[in-house]
Amino acid sequence: MAALSDDICFLTGRALWETENLLRCIPPEGWDRRYDELPVWKYVYHMLYSMDRWFINPCDPDYRDPAFHREDAADLNQVPPDGESISRETLLAYFDQISQKLMRYVASLDDSMLAECPEKCGMSRLRLILGQFRHWHRHMGIVYGFLIRDEGKWPYVLNMNAPYPETPMPNFYETQV
Repeated sequence: MAALSDDICFLTGRALWETENLLRCIPPEGWDRRYDELPVWKYVYHMLYSMDRWFINPCDPDYRDPAFHREDAADLNQVPPDGESISRETLLAYFDQISQKLMRYVASLDDSMLAECPEKCGMSRLRLILGQFRHWHRHMGIVYGFLIRDEGKWPYVLNMNAPYPETPMPNFYETQV
């Protein structure tokens, strides 16, 4: 029987691939497009910031916001003024940092660690990981919906055992044969 920590590592890698593909599927003209008064980049940043802050330990006293972070940038209750944006390149670089951080973390876990709470945190590692998977994928679904509605295309999603596509990102279902 595979260790739970191995399954978490496997599924985290697949989820990160899907996230990168989704980010690359957003067309340039869609980056600042607004839905419910919020630009797409803000939905993306909210998702990434939460992954960065909450997946490992939201109470980590050594955590530092990314250098480009601005007050309220990740808050979906705050409508940014017209013209405010965080570039795709900036958020793709941030995503790459988060991906490396999360994969190092999940690779370091063993099953006994999943029931333990990180330093100064009242939630177990497993609760934090599952909570972030729930939150992270809810926000991915929102962006998927925007793309499907506006572009008429569905970004590719990996099933549990399918190989990763060999074609470069972005991958849409219509391009998968």
